[in-house]
Amino acid sequence: MSDAAPFLPDALAPGQLLARGVCRHLRAHDFVTLEEFTPERGKRLDVMALGPKGELWIVECKSSRTDFTSDGKWAGYLEWGDRYFWAVDEAFPTDLLPADTGLIIADAYDAEILRMGPETKLPPARRKAVTQRFARYAALRLQALRDPGLMV
Repeated sequence: MSDAAPFLPDALAPGQLLARGVCRHLRAHDFVTLEEFTPERGKRLDVMALGPKGELWIVECKSSRTDFTSDGKWAGYLEWGDRYFWAVDEAFPTDLLPADTGLIIADAYDAEILRMGPETKLPPARRKAVTQRFARYAALRLQALRDPGLMV
């Protein structure tokens, strides 16, 4: 018998529901993802995706106009990935989003990439550091699921 609780969409915040759909969609494209990934202290990315060729994509999920306009930190996230995307629902006023970034329309169950973000390849040393941090976070989260009492 599993101790894991069943998925309850009502228990997640709107941005988390968008992230869930984004992660499902990216998995169908052979990407693996981490939600709420911290590449360095003070920065928390909604979704970091690692592609089959080592590409790193950042997806920021915005559930409303207020959510977008109250968050000015996003430009500092650009240096951590090869591409940057916004994920919003179909009712979001997409004209608010910068045209030189990617756009994903999502819900809790799936997503669709409407506009690819421009590719800006990370320097090799940064790519290695972010990829290693991604792997450590993923392993720590898996370990915490298997041993919830473990201090990580």
